[in-house]
Amino acid sequence: MIGKFVCVGECMLEMSGAGDDLYRLGFAGDSLNTAWYARAALTGDWQVEYLSALGDDIYSSRMREFLDKHRIGTRYVRTVEGKCCGLYLIHQADGDRRFTYWRENSAARLLADDTAHLQLALDGAGLVCFSGITLAILTPAARENLLSSIAGARARGARIAFDPNIRPALWADMDAIRAGIELACGVADIILPSFDDEREVFGDMAPVATARRYLGMGASEVVVKDGERSAVVASSEGVSEVPAIPAEVVDATGAGDAFNGAYLAARLANSSPIDSANAAHRIASVVVRHAGGLVDPALLG
Repeated sequence: MIGKFVCVGECMLEMSGAGDDLYRLGFAGDSLNTAWYARAALTGDWQVEYLSALGDDIYSSRMREFLDKHRIGTRYVRTVEGKCCGLYLIHQADGDRRFTYWRENSAARLLADDTAHLQLALDGAGLVCFSGITLAILTPAARENLLSSIAGARARGARIAFDPNIRPALWADMDAIRAGIELACGVADIILPSFDDEREVFGDMAPVATARRYLGMGASEVVVKDGERSAVVASSEGVSEVPAIPAEVVDATGAGDAFNGAYLAARLANSSPIDSANAAHRIASVVVRHAGGLVDPALLG
């Protein structure tokens, strides 16, 4: 029997620098990146599906073709007339990457407006993965639709993974961030936060504090990512640190999402949380050695 892994979120057009004010077109987004690395790690016994919405423009069509080409299912990607893909541009400034976004007319902001479509997409899922960015782009009513549908999938046996992936610019204020994350944690089994985000919003003093806070909110399993430092893996059975794998960083884009996809794929293959975190570190260490968020699966080993 084929398992069903559903990633929920927004895929965007990415314009990255190609020199002399030239830009290269690509596709990116936290949920897509997670789906990409889960697909690379999972066997053919698992079907990776993307739950989103695209417009009726030429670039939405190209994005759908890209997903299909790379075996990320699009049967649950709705087409919304008159809408388009979100877009962002990366530029270098002061030795760091800066991002400018255009997503007001993005079809993905409507991905949870159709509750019947949500139920169809999530029905039979073995694992559902979503993020704080997914929640942040939705209206309050659509956010409620999505969380209710995910809760229904969980009641039918799906495991639910949530990465808070906090982007303050997408939320009204800090109170809205905290409220949204609390609601998401109410339907999630596995939480995959990044410590830098959590420290900024919740004031956590250490990754262990982040892990314990999410366990206290009802998660059964928490993995706190901390860049090139050890990840903290926590459950009712205890708390462990899993060292990262040293790597020369060329581009850290998508490394956390790659960790998520590899970790969840390993858990679906019945690896322990600690073994899964080791596998996830290995994939993330490859990703940071290459430019861009989507590394050719052939390079992952």
